[in-house]
This record gives sequence, structure tokens and C-alpha cells, in this order.
Amino acid sequence: MRADVRQVADGTYLVHGNNVNWVILKEGDAVTLVDTGYPGDRPALLESLAEVGASPEAVTAVLITHAHNDHLGSAEYLRAAHGTPVYLHPAEVPHARRDFLQQATIGDVIRNAWRPGVLPWAVHVIKAGGTEQHPVTAPEPFPAADGAPLDLPGRPVPVHTPGHTDGHCVYHLPRAGIVISGDALVSGHATARIKGPQILPDFFHHERARVVTSLDVIGALDGDVLLPGHGPVHRGPVRAAAEQARERAARRTRAGGAHP
Repeated sequence: MRADVRQVADGTYLVHGNNVNWVILKEGDAVTLVDTGYPGDRPALLESLAEVGASPEAVTAVLITHAHNDHLGSAEYLRAAHGTPVYLHPAEVPHARRDFLQQATIGDVIRNAWRPGVLPWAVHVIKAGGTEQHPVTAPEPFPAADGAPLDLPGRPVPVHTPGHTDGHCVYHLPRAGIVISGDALVSGHATARIKGPQILPDFFHHERARVVTSLDVIGALDGDVLLPGHGPVHRGPVRAAAEQARERAARRTRAGGAHP
């Protein structure tokens, strides 16, 4: 597939891959890459860099929202081939090394196969290399204090939003009013029947209760553009998007855990 690159602000691009997104932040010739798609997205990833006038050598750093296979796919490739540092929250560093794995298992998928969209999604995951493991050999914690912007193109600020995984982070771009939300807050998914701000179906989360709590953290960030790990760009107050996701999550709980 070809990369679907959408410019959402000056130097900021949301790229749609195989049912997953990554973000390119560009300043001059230098780039910060947030997430890397599935392993099978590598040609599209490289193509997306070329489309914005960059190259793998121009990637100053890879930032990972969380170390699931659909976000970590080419991180080790860039680190090994080009010396690109791969940064994550300290709690997510061992996850990226695959010291452990906080991800939906085959058993989870089988138990949820009756839900609309799950089987087609699972077939797609296999085709995209989503069952492969590509651990990052030498992932690194963020080179800045908590709450401080990283000295990288886009000046992203990591914000810890645990629940989907222990070390999940969103990235706030205060000057642009943008939140890169990973899988803590999405605007759609192949297994979801609704569109717009929501959390992923419950079986994808390591600790669903913490995902819901982290919506308050996201809602406190100043911004009016949401770049999710799944789904299209969402425009409107980030606080309202987080509140809508929280309300939908509460309705799902009252309905006994059914899909939204």
C-alpha cells in the first residue's frame, strides 16, 4: 500500500498505514518520527518520509507511544541501520526490549472473535506482520525531565498516560495545539462500530480502568487537534474529545462490556 500522508499543521504530518498511524514532525531537514507502524508498513514508512522531503538519515529520533507491534514495527530497523535513538517512557523501555509483553494474546482474539470486525482485523494483522516480534535492542528513556519538551523537531512533550500499557505516553505539541494520542484515545478502529473519540475495545488494554483515568490527563492538555494511533485526525477541543471518550466508555461498562 502507498503511504497516505496528511499535513495537519506546519511541519506536522499524520500518516495512515495499515489500520495504524504514525506522525512526522519536521523542522528544516530534521525529523522526529512518532511511532513506526506494523513491520509490514516499512515501505510505506520510508515512502512517507520521502513525501515530506526527508529520509531515514534525517530522523533525529523515534518516539514510541507504546511498544505494541503495530507501533514498534520499524523502530529497531531505524536504530540498527541508521543509529537512530528510540525513546520511550522509562516504564515502556523493558516492554520495547520484550522483557515482557502487554498485548492482546491469540486467546484474547479468539474469545472476542464473535465481535463485529475482529476476525477481518485479525487476518489483516497477520498480513501486516503484526504477530512478528521486532524488539528494540537498546531502547532509551526520554532524555528530559518529566513535563519538559524534548530537544527534537516539534519540541514534543511526553505525557504519561498508563493503562493501554504501563508506559504509554501521549505527546503534546503546545505551540501547535496538537496532542499525539497513540492508543490512549483514538478516533476509530477496524473493530469499532462507531467513529469519533473513543477508547479501544477492552481486550486491547492492559488495565482498562487506568485507560479511563488517563483520559483526564489528556483532557487537561491544551489543544484542538488530536492525532490518534488509529482513525482520522480529530479537530475540536481535546478536552471535549476526552470527555466524549469517557462517556462512551461508561456506557460500554453499563452495557456489560459490549463494543461501542
